Amino acid sequence: MAPLVAEAGAVGSTPVRTFEYSVGGMVMKVPTGCMFTHLIRGGGRKITYQNAGVDCGFVAALGSGFCNWRIDFTYANTNNRTYWTSRGRTRPECKIDPMRNNSPQTLPRYGKACAHLYVNGVRRVSQCHHITK
Repeated sequence: MAPLVAEAGAVGSTPVRTFEYSVGGMVMKVPTGCMFTHLIRGGGRKITYQNAGVDCGFVAALGSGFCNWRIDFTYANTNNRTYWTSRGRTRPECKIDPMRNNSPQTLPRYGKACAHLYVNGVRRVSQCHHITK
């Protein structure tokens, strides 16, 4: 019988606050009703799957969405010092449900893994998980 490998996972959502920004001289407004969700699967320092994205409901789902967006993943040690950032590509299109996956990896140390949504170059929301033994 093969030994079992401990698998762990975490999922968390953070509300996206209402904000306005300008694209090509046009003012865009993101209303309430959107959540930024960050999901991690793995065990220990090994991440087998990681994803972050936005889900909107009600009136927010009818809007133009997020333009010039990107999602970054950052990794910090137990002293909260960021040691690595996986920067996403800035997407010029407007999407109501921006999403990004990150590659499986083994982190060099324990600490935390975070996902950050940037819209038009400004960080708008973050969601983090602690990576512990």
